Amino acid sequence: MTNKILDPLNEAQREAVTSPSLATLVLAGAGSGKTRVLTHRMAWLHDEQGLSLHSMLAVTFTNKAAGEMRQRLSTLLAPNEASSASSGLGGLWVGTFHSLSNRLLRMHHQEANLPSSFQILDSDDQLRLVKRMLREANMDETRWPPRMVAGLINGWKEQGLRARHLATSGDHLNDAIMPVYQAYEDICQRGGLVDFTELLLRATELLRDHDTLRQHYQRRFRQVLIDEFQDTNSLQYAWARLLVGEDNGIFAVGDDDQSIYGWRGAKIEHIHDFARDFSNTHLVRLEQNYRSTGHILDAANAIITRNQGRLGKTLWTEGERGQPIRYYLAFNEQDEAYFVTQQIEQAVRDGLPRSECAILYRANAQSRAIEEALIRAGLPYRVYGGLRFFDRAEIRDALAYLRLVANRDDDAAFERVINNPARGLGDKSLQALRDQARTAATSLWQASINLLASGAFPPRASGGLRQFIDLIDSLAVDSATQTLSDRVAICIDRSGLREQHKKDRDQERAQSKLENLDELVNAARGFVFDPDESPGMSELDAFLSQTSLDAGDAQGEAWEDCVQLMTLHAAKGLEFEMVFLVGMEEGLFPHQMSIDEPGRLEEERRLCYVGITRAQKVLTLTSTESRRLHGRQMFPMPSRFLGELPGKLIDEIRPRAQQAFRAQSGLPGKPESTEAGWRIGQAVRHAKFGEGTIIDHEGSGANTRVLVNFGIEGSKWLILSYANLVPV
Repeated sequence: MTNKILDPLNEAQREAVTSPSLATLVLAGAGSGKTRVLTHRMAWLHDEQGLSLHSMLAVTFTNKAAGEMRQRLSTLLAPNEASSASSGLGGLWVGTFHSLSNRLLRMHHQEANLPSSFQILDSDDQLRLVKRMLREANMDETRWPPRMVAGLINGWKEQGLRARHLATSGDHLNDAIMPVYQAYEDICQRGGLVDFTELLLRATELLRDHDTLRQHYQRRFRQVLIDEFQDTNSLQYAWARLLVGEDNGIFAVGDDDQSIYGWRGAKIEHIHDFARDFSNTHLVRLEQNYRSTGHILDAANAIITRNQGRLGKTLWTEGERGQPIRYYLAFNEQDEAYFVTQQIEQAVRDGLPRSECAILYRANAQSRAIEEALIRAGLPYRVYGGLRFFDRAEIRDALAYLRLVANRDDDAAFERVINNPARGLGDKSLQALRDQARTAATSLWQASINLLASGAFPPRASGGLRQFIDLIDSLAVDSATQTLSDRVAICIDRSGLREQHKKDRDQERAQSKLENLDELVNAARGFVFDPDESPGMSELDAFLSQTSLDAGDAQGEAWEDCVQLMTLHAAKGLEFEMVFLVGMEEGLFPHQMSIDEPGRLEEERRLCYVGITRAQKVLTLTSTESRRLHGRQMFPMPSRFLGELPGKLIDEIRPRAQQAFRAQSGLPGKPESTEAGWRIGQAVRHAKFGEGTIIDHEGSGANTRVLVNFGIEGSKWLILSYANLVPV
């Protein structure tokens, strides 16, 4: 008898899915089917163990992954259960830490000391409030950068620390920021504003401080499932542990070899200490890879085994060995970009979609030369991680108007649009509003009403302020009975935003912004309001919450057929048929700041492992003899990661592309061989540097010299009459 839940799984996947332990840790290697294991685990618990889907809580790291999990569940479930999938399996607790915390706080806003219609601040809104707090504290932004201050506040929150918990420490920076943190907390509490980190902290405090509530959810959620467990920070881990009691289970899926976000708070210790924190842990390793060829997996294994303290696994595949890893040593970053572009052009001519070609780099600054080469070649490309839809200024402006309609005390939204479009309110008038709000401990909206009533504003500023107040009030009344999409359209039109963009002299930019505003209306039209997942919220509140959560999501939009450029960090979770890892040089990758710290160097090595395992069939590594970056000319050594790859896995591409690059750049060409018969591509041995490959030559007669790549020893120019090279 067939079993659609277990039959599609390999032996290790079945072991994980059917684990009888209350604590199961699944070490899921790259491309080993972790999403499949999570969804099949939920389906198995439902069909085989009789556990309701509503008694499970599943945490993902992106909204896109949560949607994919819901879709897979609806396909796996029995026909009678799958019928509910037509409504998107409404009411299931499947989502990101932030979205689930938002839902929990909406249901228990009184216990969390929040208004029912609290608004979520994204990072830009948070930055605006921090800037305001700094101004009010007379702190110079050049000395106290707002992003640094916001980072400190978020860091304290991730440690579970409120402003009242901080004591004077003698640290000048921390002591100066503490009052700003207190003022920021006060204004957020007063206005019913919650930033992303606050969502998690407030939800954690809710579960920690209310025993009855915590016990209720521990009884309700018999299974807590967490994806990308290696990426949890301290606050997320505390949140999860509060939900897991003695009698319910935790099922964590992660990979310590892909923990690459230590710089933003992720702690690899959580996955290493899982067995200590949860008794009788059942550990399952998923090592069979369904993505990459054997050569690529061997390269990944060779790199990652250099790290210490791993839980340990070795990727393997039943698929083909594939071609060796290609390595190209370029003259400089222009030659590197030219070579990569050539390779992509040929692959596209052979039928490979451009979107299956990815160029990965360690630093954003590396993309400039590559972008220029792609433009010259006429190859369309996309820099992954650019501005997403809900991050665009015109969209954020429109949403700010909608947020004020929903909540007049939203100071961040008020500041964003009070003079957008311009209403004759200068900096002095806005500062008077802020001063009034601070003195009276009210929102900017209430301060505006008070100042208008007192007649303290000059006539021109009063007129603009009155016009703004009346506009928001009329939008709330006139659109109250409209559909959500009509409300959005009315807000865009009557706010003056559409007319403002029409006046832009740059017609192309104006058209783009107007099309984006139209797309916001379409987004509202396609929004599905589920009261079960948005308890106590209006449709508008739910829509605004979702847009804020989407703006914080790290996943991009659907891709067009264009070459993909991205940092190695951004590449995690993605896969491509052809991958280029460029800039494999000491000081660049691994990064200079990581070289002298073992822990950070190991994270760089994990990042290299992630980059390698993005490739399905073709992987090419490149480095340069010289590189101009950050305004400096550098002559880097090849990355130590190149030296950690077994020679049998590497195919050093002979630098024939350099001849074409020289011709295109107006540089003189050169023959493949020297006068004495030494040729480019020839393997040689040197008494000091060992074996290497000739990659260039110049000069003639007694002054003839060759450039030899000696792998980890780097590239050396050697005069032939003195070098005593021996052919290999």
